[in-house]
Parts: sequence; structure tokens; C-alpha cells
Amino acid sequence: MNLSKGFVLALIVTLLVLSTMLIQPFLQYVLGAVLLTYVLYPLQIRLEAYVSPMVAALSLVILAVAGFVAPFVVVLATVVDSADRILQDFDTDSVQIEVIESRIEELTGREVDIAGEFVSSGREIGTIVFERSTQAFGTITFHLIGIALALFLVYYLLKDGNELVNWLHRTVPLPMDSQRDLYTEINDVMWGVLFGHVFVAIVQGVVAGVGLVVTGVPNALFWTAVMIVLAMVPLVGAIPVWGGAVVYLYLTDEPLLAAGLFVYSVIVVGLTDDYLRPFAVDRYAKLNPAVILLGILGGAYAFGIMGLFFGPVILGALKAALRVGLDNWSQLDESDIG
Repeated sequence: MNLSKGFVLALIVTLLVLSTMLIQPFLQYVLGAVLLTYVLYPLQIRLEAYVSPMVAALSLVILAVAGFVAPFVVVLATVVDSADRILQDFDTDSVQIEVIESRIEELTGREVDIAGEFVSSGREIGTIVFERSTQAFGTITFHLIGIALALFLVYYLLKDGNELVNWLHRTVPLPMDSQRDLYTEINDVMWGVLFGHVFVAIVQGVVAGVGLVVTGVPNALFWTAVMIVLAMVPLVGAIPVWGGAVVYLYLTDEPLLAAGLFVYSVIVVGLTDDYLRPFAVDRYAKLNPAVILLGILGGAYAFGIMGLFFGPVILGALKAALRVGLDNWSQLDESDIG
């Protein structure tokens, strides 16, 4: 390697490290923008047949704000408000704490003070919140900047999507047919994870939430949001929440409602996981459930909330790269010789 090539490689590595440092603080928003762009890009292609790329991209950003961002913010605010009420407005009459305590004492022979534990926890949480209240303005500002950055990224990724795809074709040192195979498999994994885990989790959480509402479980909207997140994790799903709701109804002397919620959750909620998820994963992602679980848990640890989606995609992309590489190994050698 001569001096010029060494300098270029060192420069590229240095700039990659610096670029990673720049992106890291807003990584969640960047990943969110990539995901939203991926979902909207087929619509961008269709709209470009009638209007300019700029108008199409701007229209889809407005659609994203109206259809994705705004409802998400409203639901998040509602969930936070519900969680706050659970901690601050804990009413022993409304949740029948004394009944639950007496039932637990009857079943276990041990006396418990649930209300006292919640009051103590609430005081501790209140102290922490008060101590950190000075950071609230900075946190809100950071998230507002992140959302604005994500929307700008979505706009430019949509508008310049064709140029980006062409740049990838020119830059990736693989024959065109190998690139097509690789991109097709990654696309299948993306849609498989998107439909098989995100969409199915939303459906499963909402269906389970209907059961909580009908049976009168308090703060059903909050627990529905929790179930949607848990439903993205294989082998876990919404069972911890609706199972806890069944126990709660039983301990509050509502055995018929508890039995009804149990039957509804096992049959109706279970169908969404038993049929929709395997259909999507087997048809598109073609990933073993153990691999998906590893991707979700590892992705959440490595990338935060967006890792729930991108973790399985990364492992699926690795599988696709290995398959395409092995299937086209001899062709790659010939390409190098040529």
C-alpha cells in the first residue's frame, strides 16, 4: 500500500469515527427516520408519477406528522399522564386495596401493606422528579430537536431516494445480480419484522386492551401501551399484563370477569400471535424465533427502543449476506479477475 492510499484510508476511518460521534446523540431519531422513510418510500415512488419528488416528499412528511408523529405524541402524553395518576392519585377505594390485602392474607397467611408501599414509592419518585426538574427544559428541547431532525431526514431521504439507491449500486463492490439478491432478502426481512412484530404487536396489544376496558380494569390505556411494547418480544407478549389483570379481578371479588378476561385473552388475543406472527415471519423474514428474540433483546440493549426493530433486521441482513456471498462466491472471484 502506497502513502496516498494509506492517507485516504486513514482519513476515511477518522471521518467515520467523527461522523459516528455526531450521529450518536440522535441515533434513536435517525433510526426512526430511516424506518419511517422505508415505510413511506413505496408511496413516494407512486406519487412521483404525478408530481415532483419535492412535492411528493413534502406531502408524505405532512402525512407522517398527521398519521404517525402526532398520534404517537398524544398517546405517549396520555400514557405518561396515566402513569402519573397511578403514582400520585393512588385511591385505595377505587382500586379496592383493602380487599386485595385481605385476599392475599387469606391465601398466604401473611399481612401486607400495599397502600403503604405505594405511598413510600410515590414519595421516593416525587423526590427524584423534584431533584431533576431543572433538567426538564433541556430534555424537552433535545427531543423537539430530535423530532425536527427526523422529519428533515425523512424529507430528504424520500426526495433523494433514487439518487441514494443509484449511489449504493455504484459504490457497493458487488455484481449487480448479487446486489439485487442481497437487497431483496434484506427487504423481505425488513417487511417481515415490520409486519410480524411491530404491526402484530400493535394488533395484539389493542385487542388485549379491549378486554381490559370491557372488564373495567383501571388505567386500561396505559396497560395497553405496555402490552404493545411487550408483544414485540417473542415468548413474552402481553401475558404478564393481562395475566396480572386476571389476578387483580379475582382478588377484587370479580371471579366471573376474571374468568371472562382469561378466556378472551387465551383465545382471541392468542389467535393474533399464533396465526398472524408466524404467517408474516415465515413468509417474509424466514428467521428462527430464537434469532428474533436475540435480535430484539440485543437490539434494545444496543440501540434503545428502535433496537426492538433493527436488532432482528441486522441479524436477518447477516443471514442474507452470508447466503448471497456463498451462492455467488465463484462469480465474485471472476469479477475480481476481470
